[in-house]
Amino acid sequence: MSYPNPYGQQPAYPPGGGGGYPPQPGYPPAQSGYPPQVPYPPQQSYPPGGGPGYPPQQPAYPPAGGGYPPPTGGPPASGYPPQPGYPQQQGGYPAAQPQYPQSGGYAGGPSGYPPQQTAGYPAQAVPGYPAQPAAGYPGHQPAAYPSQPAAGYPGQQSGGYPGQPPAGYPAQQSGGYPAQGQQTVQHGSPAQGASTVTTGMGKLNIGSGEVSHGTVVAIKPFDSENDAEILRKAMKGFGTDEKAIIDVITKRSNLQRQEIKKKFKTMYGKDLIKDLESELSGNLKELIMAMFTPTTYYDAWSLHEAMEGAGTKESVLIEILFTRTNAEIIEIVKCYKEHFRRDLEKDVKSETSGHFKRLLVSSLQGNRDELNASQAQALAMSGWQGVVDREKAAKEAKELYSAGEKKWGTDESTFNKILSLRHCYQLRATFDEYQKIAGRDITASIKREFSGDVEDGMLAIVECARNRAQYFTTRLYKAMKGLGTDDTTLIRVIVSRSEIDMVDIKKCFFPTYQKTLSKMVSSETSGDYKRLLDGLIGGE
Repeated sequence: MSYPNPYGQQPAYPPGGGGGYPPQPGYPPAQSGYPPQVPYPPQQSYPPGGGPGYPPQQPAYPPAGGGYPPPTGGPPASGYPPQPGYPQQQGGYPAAQPQYPQSGGYAGGPSGYPPQQTAGYPAQAVPGYPAQPAAGYPGHQPAAYPSQPAAGYPGQQSGGYPGQPPAGYPAQQSGGYPAQGQQTVQHGSPAQGASTVTTGMGKLNIGSGEVSHGTVVAIKPFDSENDAEILRKAMKGFGTDEKAIIDVITKRSNLQRQEIKKKFKTMYGKDLIKDLESELSGNLKELIMAMFTPTTYYDAWSLHEAMEGAGTKESVLIEILFTRTNAEIIEIVKCYKEHFRRDLEKDVKSETSGHFKRLLVSSLQGNRDELNASQAQALAMSGWQGVVDREKAAKEAKELYSAGEKKWGTDESTFNKILSLRHCYQLRATFDEYQKIAGRDITASIKREFSGDVEDGMLAIVECARNRAQYFTTRLYKAMKGLGTDDTTLIRVIVSRSEIDMVDIKKCFFPTYQKTLSKMVSSETSGDYKRLLDGLIGGE
């Protein structure tokens, strides 16, 4: 298979970003009534929801060696996995949680972890391991591309991978993010004018109201010239130093990889992707190519591959079209047309049918309700309950009940309308009201009323509205369970979520399947391919 010749320099996301928030000394301040906090090295960012009414978050497990407060007596409680130097447990939860400064360009940082289980996560708890948070879980970042790309986009590369982006894509913007704890609104993101709110809990995308918590963050300071030189040396001469390549690219964001690619060509007059293609093979080659492909073009290519040839991979259409933001959907549609010279909606209509086709077409409009700036700020301050219309939720719950359980037959259009229109927080409220009216969960009713691909699509929307990380946890597990491994799905999900919510996916994975994501991936892969995936996952 031939792979993408992805494009060069990309715009910063969000505008004004310099690759991440600098860690702030002494932030966040200790909360009243909590034990004194100890300093902790900068961690990957994580902020779902944030503010009063939303539980603070737990760092990814296991914690790095050292840095936790010394034990206060007695051995630590059993848990996930037992940590050296972890504080004495009380009731199965840590007695005192460390506070984290923020880091990373795509996300904020956690500030502790809740001492109680909340809705939206797997019910089973692991002894000694804190319960999972619920509302406000991150979704997909808005696409970091301009809404009007330059004309003259090259055609498809050999083998089907995307080619170069249009010349003149904006260069990465300089400048730093606001200091931690500060609330600002940044308007005019390159993707469809999307905006973000920066709070003490992290960067919140206005519209989707989603916050990211990836294992891969933009490194700062960033030296693309030095990185290009390291990669050149790793591929020069006899053999290839895969370890040097892995060490660099797993610690750089997608935008930074695009900058390295452009710098490499400037320095050596050679295409980095073609050099990598000639040096690598198999799954490792596919994974590295995916990492150097800009995110929206990778989604467009994946959709094309899912519909190319005999048969259609409906699960790929569901995974991408029901989990991306409005801005990303709009950019995917544009990228698809510019690169493949085809209309994505027409291709979807020709490859699917019935109510599933209509559900996909609704998603392709990129017109789901999204939060405005004031709602996003309210979400950051008080959690998702403060951004829903309870009256509308009760009304639409009754409509769903009347369209399904209450009548003989099903009015599929009512389900399509509500599931395709409302943002995830409004859907949660509607599902709560539906439970009161119908006496059963909305998922049970969907399974009773629908079947096949449309059932899978609606269930995916429901699960993503409640907990997007849990949806991707299931996707990864299914890609690895049983005989053989679906490496293409494994690569696509890990690459696409590594900068968004991989930390949250890992936290979902262990309670759900009683093994860590890293261990399961390691058992299904080998060699440099395994090491590169583990680098994106961030280990245990």
